[in-house]
Amino acid sequence: MPVIGLNISSIEAKREKGVEINNISVSSSPTINSIKELDLKELQKKVLVIDFEFVTAYDPKAGSIKIAGELLYTSDTNAKVLESWNKNKSLPNEASVEILNFIFRKCILKILNLSDDLQLPPPVNLPLIKLKDAQETLDTKIKQDEKKKV
Repeated sequence: MPVIGLNISSIEAKREKGVEINNISVSSSPTINSIKELDLKELQKKVLVIDFEFVTAYDPKAGSIKIAGELLYTSDTNAKVLESWNKNKSLPNEASVEILNFIFRKCILKILNLSDDLQLPPPVNLPLIKLKDAQETLDTKIKQDEKKKV
């Protein structure tokens, strides 16, 4: 994987007072603010330093969580990525997928804990077991175990 590091520089999280936490929509989005090239002598290669923000917003305005940081990225296409950014403020598709997926994974995990601490809805849908589902799962397991014994 071309992502070789992540440095978080700030985390801001707050919950607004007096807002009901019913029927809230949650949206999370990353923003890339800048990209610059850095020569890492320790690795004997050039890397791209990608400055980003990741914001989870709640609507109606019940709160927000923002993570800012830098991602270190290296690949054979560093020059192409940097050129595309400097020209269009966009990333080539392959690099974009790798970078944004990495940012999503790392930030969503942190925001999941923070949202729980602030008693805000989680940024992703968590599995929810219902009594009927649990009973069906248990019944299926019992039947499988009985077949194994025969």
